[in-house]
Amino acid sequence: MSNLTIDYSAKVTFRALCAVFALFSIFTSATSLAGTIVRVSTSVGDYSIELLDESAPLTVANFLGYVDRNDFNGTYLHRVVDNFVVQGGAYRFKLFEGPIDIPVGESVVNEFGASNVRGTVAMAKVDGDPDSATNQWFVNLADNSANLDESNGGFTVFGTVLGDGMAVLDAIDALPFVSLGAKATNAPYFSEFYENPTSFVYMNVEVTERFSSAAHVYESGTGLLITSVNIDNGSDNVSLNFSSVASDLGFVIQANQESVIPRQAVFDGIAAFDSATGLFTIPSLEVNLNGSVSVISNVVFKLIDPARARFLLDSYEQN
Repeated sequence: MSNLTIDYSAKVTFRALCAVFALFSIFTSATSLAGTIVRVSTSVGDYSIELLDESAPLTVANFLGYVDRNDFNGTYLHRVVDNFVVQGGAYRFKLFEGPIDIPVGESVVNEFGASNVRGTVAMAKVDGDPDSATNQWFVNLADNSANLDESNGGFTVFGTVLGDGMAVLDAIDALPFVSLGAKATNAPYFSEFYENPTSFVYMNVEVTERFSSAAHVYESGTGLLITSVNIDNGSDNVSLNFSSVASDLGFVIQANQESVIPRQAVFDGIAAFDSATGLFTIPSLEVNLNGSVSVISNVVFKLIDPARARFLLDSYEQN
């Protein structure tokens, strides 16, 4: 989305946008959550995890260190075992180079406590070493407590999948997989036939202020816009996130290039980008301004800086 040219003047300032959002905000009645929330965007769909900050503090801090460095963004799921686990966090893939190892920090002390039941998130580790967890983590697809709670000191659960997020994990589990060695032991792919690792299931992981199942979300606190986009009427589909950028022009966002991952297919309500006009349109955007949540429609951004993939907010409709 960054090789296009178009130039427009600003029509809507961020201050005016905030004022309108505040005026027309819709306060949600979502259940209050105690732990840090992260949103995992994958090639198949998005889901969220509530972290167990209090019961597994060292493990959560270790995990969030990787998240804060964007280490998990653009990584692929390298191990999916049917009705057992979906595992990733270790590798990116680069064309003509192959798998790229994610930098590994110090291992974290095992904090086994919560049981490895379906929908829990736990750290992977080396056999025979309970304190060897680093960057690899997995979601339990089934009740694995009889196995994982008893082996290797117990596998530390540090989070729980929220809402209907397990539907995304089950869809990933249902995909075909290919075995290509240690860095892709059982790697799922979403294309009809496996050709190369560009069809692997990739993911991004970002901290969010609240749990939301909306397809497109913007938060003022994090400055992130998380979205999925249909490019040029189906020539490509991607998931990615943008960061808001200070600008005198108005409300400007910039694509975070490491977060651009393939999306399996178009879905109802996916955003669209037209390279001929430079218009990026989001049909429905959930906006969180310091806890005040509103939904706006037909949000249109215009490409103003192709080299840096920057877009200026042009228009939107109030619901």
